[in-house]
Amino acid sequence: MKRNVRRWCCFSLLILLVACARPVFQGTDLTGANFGGDFQLTSHTGKPGKLSDFKGKAVALFFGYTHCPDVCPTTMSELKAAMQQLGDKAGQVQVLFVSVDPERDTQDVLSHYVPAFDGRFIGLTGTLPEVEKVAEQYKIVIQKQGSGANYTVDHSAGTYLLDKEGKLRVLVNYGAGPQALANDLSLLINE
Repeated sequence: MKRNVRRWCCFSLLILLVACARPVFQGTDLTGANFGGDFQLTSHTGKPGKLSDFKGKAVALFFGYTHCPDVCPTTMSELKAAMQQLGDKAGQVQVLFVSVDPERDTQDVLSHYVPAFDGRFIGLTGTLPEVEKVAEQYKIVIQKQGSGANYTVDHSAGTYLLDKEGKLRVLVNYGAGPQALANDLSLLINE
């Protein structure tokens, strides 16, 4: 009987230690996911931009487009608010906006759109095949709707958070708010 009580106590302690070792994210924990990874596109400044350039920082990675009527500006505003909530820690975060509409989102267009939310944010674009490859790496759905100049682009709307080693860790769903983004980014910064 004593042996069973000891085993139960040891097992309970082990569970408690494991639970305390991993952060509790408000977004969906993707630790150990087998997708994502490094990529290279062109930044809104015209320079090549690789995800691995930001090792040592937590990264918020959002796929969107500049003509988006609602999801994209809302998410970018929430990311701006999250950076404000982080205060001094915001310098340890890089927000990357990957355009899913390279046809219209040229380097020049991104250079006006992305920094309007926060001067530290970086917009990335490339050829359609380059963007589609990165989207596939991150399991982002992209579907052009309509034709002519007024088409829209349906796309996955969550924000991926990566740790300081560039590993995919969290998916924060659209509409979760800046508090969830700031909380989860703070946890990644403090690891």
